[in-house]
Amino acid sequence: MKPVVTMYGIPNCDTIRKARVWLDSHAILWRFHNYKKEGVDAEQLSHWVDQLGWEALLNKRGTTWRKLTDVEKEGLNRERAIMLMCENPSMIKRPVLIVDEMIELGFSEQQYAGIFD
Repeated sequence: MKPVVTMYGIPNCDTIRKARVWLDSHAILWRFHNYKKEGVDAEQLSHWVDQLGWEALLNKRGTTWRKLTDVEKEGLNRERAIMLMCENPSMIKRPVLIVDEMIELGFSEQQYAGIFD
């Protein structure tokens, strides 16, 4: 039985593009969840944070994070990180890949090969 694969992200992200090409070139069926159009809720983020940790999930390298004020960045904890990611889905590291019940974060060819090959 083939795994159920969902990729979460934003379509114009270079890493998302690379991951999509890899999945397609390996004939893996997948569904794309676009944060910009479909959003992401606190319950889903809370589940991911439980699995991955909010520090891993929150992208502090992107322009969305850098545009926040120092006050918005202060006192960052699990709940505030989830709130910020709900309000600004671009702050979620990409891609988040769900394979059946397994959650993977980011993309590298070696990482995906280990999951699917």
